[in-house]
Amino acid sequence: MARKRNLIPAVGYMRTSSASNVGADKDSEKRQRVAIERFARASGFALVDWFYDPAVSGADPIESRPGFSALLDRIEDNGVKTVIVEDASRFARDLITQELGILALIGRGMTVITTSGDVLTDSSDPSRTMMRQIAGSFAQYEKARLVAKLKAARDRIREQTGKCGGRKSYAESKPETVELAKQLRRDGHTFREIPGELAAQGHLTSRGKPYAVSAIQSMLEA
Repeated sequence: MARKRNLIPAVGYMRTSSASNVGADKDSEKRQRVAIERFARASGFALVDWFYDPAVSGADPIESRPGFSALLDRIEDNGVKTVIVEDASRFARDLITQELGILALIGRGMTVITTSGDVLTDSSDPSRTMMRQIAGSFAQYEKARLVAKLKAARDRIREQTGKCGGRKSYAESKPETVELAKQLRRDGHTFREIPGELAAQGHLTSRGKPYAVSAIQSMLEA
């Protein structure tokens, strides 16, 4: 009696770059699916799920693709460690984009295999390792550039307005309350008296309670 093989669970990933190639009557998705299924059967894999990015450019960042994002969620939830694609261009046509995507999967302990048997996540090839290092450096540079850009924008806003982000001051959110509190103080009311006077005139916190003394102090400093 033949011994039954233990099949390795895997997911299939497909991508079609042009909207004109998307649809039940088109060949691209069908061709990719058949190639992936044929390879899986011959190589001892059991396809447990499919993910597809229709009308998505091969140069689009991996993380922006709905189908690929769903794939990442799936493999993180159930422990599947293998992704099968028709060829490297289906994963990503742009080399840097491809290697950045592969880096993301390597970091999750994943293996990406093409239907020709090429293991895209293989790190034994020095040229692939070099490309991933370049891609990783590029990603790190882009992240640092974005952080610096956001900081510069915050600094400009702070110079113009005196603040950037965070909770609005009482002067911004409750100008009438602040003005009344200052008037009450000028009239000789103490810090402890002002909350009651404000409440009597309908000036309460968002929870419907009188302001604390510390809040009155902040208002008077505004």
